[in-house]
Order: sequence, then C-alpha cells, then structure tokens
Amino acid sequence: MKKKLLQKIKDRSAKIGIIGLGYVGLPLAVEFAENGFKVLGYDVWDKKVKLINSGKSDIDDIPDTQVAPLVKTGYLKATTDDKILSQADCVFICVPTPLSKTKDPDISYILSACDSVVKYMHKDMLVVLESTTYPGTTDEVIMPRLEASGLKAGKDFYLAFSPERVDPGNAKYSTKNTPRVVGGITNKCTQMAKICYEQVIPNIYPVSSTRAAEMVKLLENTFRSVNIGLVNEVALMCRRLDMDVWEIIDAAATKPFGFMPFYPGPGLGGHCIPIDPHYLSWKLKTLNYYARFIELAGDINSHMPEWVIERITLLLNDRGKSVKNAKLYILGVAYKKNIQDIRESPALDVLKLLDRLGAKLSYTDPYVPIIKWDNHEMKSTKLTAGKLKKSDMVIILTDHMDFNYEWIVENANLIFDTRNATARVIENRDKIIKL
Repeated sequence: MKKKLLQKIKDRSAKIGIIGLGYVGLPLAVEFAENGFKVLGYDVWDKKVKLINSGKSDIDDIPDTQVAPLVKTGYLKATTDDKILSQADCVFICVPTPLSKTKDPDISYILSACDSVVKYMHKDMLVVLESTTYPGTTDEVIMPRLEASGLKAGKDFYLAFSPERVDPGNAKYSTKNTPRVVGGITNKCTQMAKICYEQVIPNIYPVSSTRAAEMVKLLENTFRSVNIGLVNEVALMCRRLDMDVWEIIDAAATKPFGFMPFYPGPGLGGHCIPIDPHYLSWKLKTLNYYARFIELAGDINSHMPEWVIERITLLLNDRGKSVKNAKLYILGVAYKKNIQDIRESPALDVLKLLDRLGAKLSYTDPYVPIIKWDNHEMKSTKLTAGKLKKSDMVIILTDHMDFNYEWIVENANLIFDTRNATARVIENRDKIIKL
C-alpha cells in the first residue's frame, strides 16, 4: 500500500480531492494544481463552483489569472457532486468550523465532509483534516466515522491532521511558504501526509499525533487572542490615564528582546482568533478545567465594540449632539485591512449597535460593496469631500491602505480613529480622536 501511494504522489499521478473551496481550500487546490497534480474540488455552494469553473476566484489572495489557466488545462475542476471523491487518492478537508450561539464547537461541516468521504473510501487513500478543531477530533470522531467503511486507519488508509495557517491579505506569507505542522494517527500516517505536502510546501514539521497538531493551531491563535485582549485592556487603561496607547506600544517595541507589539482595535474579526480559543476552552471544560486566560481575553475582546459605542456617544455629547439622528460615516467594514472578508468583523457589531441607537449611518469600503444583517442592507457609498463634510463624525473601523487619510482628515469635521490609521497625518490633527 505504502509503495503504491508513494509512487503516485511522487510522479504526480495521484489525484487530489479538496473538500471546501474557501479561503483555505482554494489556495491549497491551486498549489497542488500548479505543481502538476489533477485537483478535484468539491463544494456544496453551487455559485462558488460555477465561479471557479469559469476561471475566477472569490478569494482575496488568489487572483483570477492564477485560477483560469489551471481550469483551462484541466488541472483544477470543481463540482457540487461528492461522487468525484471516488477518483481521489488524497483528500483534504477544508471546511468551516464555527461556534454555536452558546460558543460550543460546531463540527457539523466536518462530519458532513466525512460522510461524503466514507461513501467513496478506498484502500491507499490519504485523508487529511485541515479545519481547526479541538484536540481529539481526528482520532475520537473522524477515525471511527471513516472506519465505518470497513477500512482501518493506518492499515488500509492514512489519516492525519494539519492545521491551516492562512492569513488573508498577507503579502509575505502564503500557503506555499508558510511551514506546515502534520500529525497522523500513526507514524506511517504522519510520514505519508508529510510526503504529500512536501510536493507543494517545502517546510513540513511533523509532530507526534493528530492531537498535538490540533493543539498547535489552538495555541497559535490563543496566543494572539490573549495578547490582543491584553493590549485592548491597556487601551482602556490609557484612556483613563489620558495617554496615547499607540505611543506607548511604539515606544515599548523599541526594546529588541522580551516584547512583541500587538495593537488594539474595535474588536476581533475573522474566522480564527475570535473562535479558535473557544474550541480549546470547551474541550477543557469537559475535563473540569476552566481556561481563565482564554475566557478573560474573550470577554475583553468581545466587548470592544460596546466600548467604541460608548466613546462615540461621549464624543458626540461633548459637542452637544446625541447618537440618535447623528450622521455617522463609517470607513471600512472588513475585519482587517485590504481584504473583502467580513466574517466576525467588529465593524458589523458597531454598525448594529449604532443602528439600534438611531444613528443615520453610511459606509465606504472599496472591498465590501454590500453588507446585510437581520432585515437591513447597506451599500458602500462613494467617498467624496461633500460626504465627509456633511457627517457629524467619521469613524475609521478598518484601516484600508486605499484610503487617502490626509485628504479624509482635511475634509472631515471630526474623526474617531480606532486603528491609528491617521498616525502619519500631520495637518488638522485637532480633528482626530484616537481609540
């Protein structure tokens, strides 16, 4: 079994199946396809499948020009029919893992993907889960589900976990040059997954088990969540001490050792940092352990949008205005700069809260043409000097580089900057209020 699959991987005749063609799955599919593998992409969203098969991409980091030639030459094919997995030698599961309303892990997408795989399982198949999840998911949940096919992990097929490490909008690190951690059910499973990844990603780091690999991803994002929670609380402290938190951070960052700068903001966004630590916290609760750092950081970060509203309210009040009927102009609604992703974006929370208070809202985001929540729908408006001058307050929630901040400050009456986007603006700084 080992020699047969190894040979197919090394001579590029192995067919790669990717389940989930989102911000994790599509970049991985493109890497394999560009390295000479036939890639079979499966996604339940018909619109996405049609878009890819037309040679286009809806992922920020993957341009149409990268997808089109792969589709044209037949190295990349997408479908909504999971039967295509019967042709795959190696299957990578790259589906969402959200939280329920009670902040419990929702692995229903993973289970659905496994149901698709098990229908077409065959000997010599390599199955790798990339979706972030709690330690124990692969061996406790995924393995029994796949072994319902009658095949045994480590004997008849290979099973491993390798956490995705995608950072949308990062111009320096991509799927190809970001090191990969891999852990298998057995040592042979680890090695097979490692060899497969090595065909497209140079730096692979094997760990002792799937649980270790699962824990690695949670540590990475818990580290970020806790440190962002810390610096967000420092921002609250600096406000009360009448200090500029950005000045404090920049000065501390001059220390060449023992300090790593993190920056405050209106809240956490994206699919990973606001969600992943709760997977670890939930798992530990089942073992009667309370993850205090995780819960505290989550509490601070999740309440930042409310603190932003409080600041907006006070700033307007100081100028004899109320939030109700105030003309508030939002700049940026994506969860981070220079991308179109609005998942868990704190800007949406701020908009919802302001809407409930009766503010007259509008927004501009060059990457997000329309946003929806509940029964509301808003469209991005054209950024004009007239729009800025008519607004009671301009609120910067996402610091896109597309914005000309000098010009914005020049034409606005009052700016509340939650991202320090106006740091380099020299003129009219009396108009700027920072987080």
